[in-house]
Order: sequence, then C-alpha cells, then structure tokens
Amino acid sequence: MYEKSFPNKRFKLTTLFLEKHISTDSNILDLGVENPFTNIMKQQGFTVENTQGEDLDIDTTSIENSDADVVTAFEIFEHLLSPFTVLQSIKADKLVASVPLKLWFSSAYRSKTDMRDRHFHEFEDWQFDWLLEKAGWKIIDRQKWTNPTKKIGIRPILRWFTPRYYIVYAERV
Repeated sequence: MYEKSFPNKRFKLTTLFLEKHISTDSNILDLGVENPFTNIMKQQGFTVENTQGEDLDIDTTSIENSDADVVTAFEIFEHLLSPFTVLQSIKADKLVASVPLKLWFSSAYRSKTDMRDRHFHEFEDWQFDWLLEKAGWKIIDRQKWTNPTKKIGIRPILRWFTPRYYIVYAERV
C-alpha cells in the first residue's frame, strides 16, 4: 500500500513514524504552510491545520493561540534563526519533528535565490536532542534514515549509507 501512495521514501517513513505515535483523533498544528505532506496527513485521516507563512522567528502568535493536541514540524527548524523560541511557545504536549542532518561530506544547503529556503542550521542528532531538552521536551522515540540518489559519484554512494533525516517524537516535560 505505502509503496505507491507516497512520492518518496521520506514521506513514507515520516507517515509510518507519525502513525506509530499519534492517533488520528488528535488535532495537529503543522508548522509551515500547507504542502504536499499536509495532504498526505489528511489522506491518512489526520485533522491538520497549518501556520500561514508568517516568520516564526518573529511571530509565534499562531502557535501560542493553537489548541492543537500535537505539533508537527517536518524540516522547518533548520530554516529558523531561533528554533528554541518556537519550541518553547508550543502549548501542545506532543511534538513530532524532523530535521535534515549535517553531512560530513557535503556543505550545508544554501539557496541564493529563495529567502524562505535558507538553512540557518543543519543539526547533528545530539544537537537537536539538546535543543529539544533545553526547550522542555523529552524525546520518547527517534529514527534516522538515508536519502539515496541515483547519481554517480562518491557523495551519492555515501548517501546510501549515511543518514540524512532525523525524526523524533517528544512529549512536554
């Protein structure tokens, strides 16, 4: 079922992780604008609302005013100057978040054209864990996965073996 339902491996694994920890009875606030994964969550039976594209480094009103049971943040925190502030502003008791991991063999992602697509952080797993703990979250489960490409070269080969994505399920302490 999942093999043909998802456009890529990351969406499939993210969905399986989400379904493992979050009931479809929960209301989800997904940080970031509506996107292809928002639609996948809705197709799987989740009730999802998104933030509206505001700069969450400056304006956390939509997070603070949300009565969602769960907050999801899929590849969002690397785009924020201060993810700590956002993590502290969450009122929900459950968080599912993923980040791209820093790769030792590749420079950090940098878009020169799209201001919204800039990475201020690329985390190592322990750095993200520390950030969550300092912001008042306890990690209950975690998972990493690779992101292989079909290109030729040393880096594409390394991507078959080196985890690129890190996802956690955490609860408010």
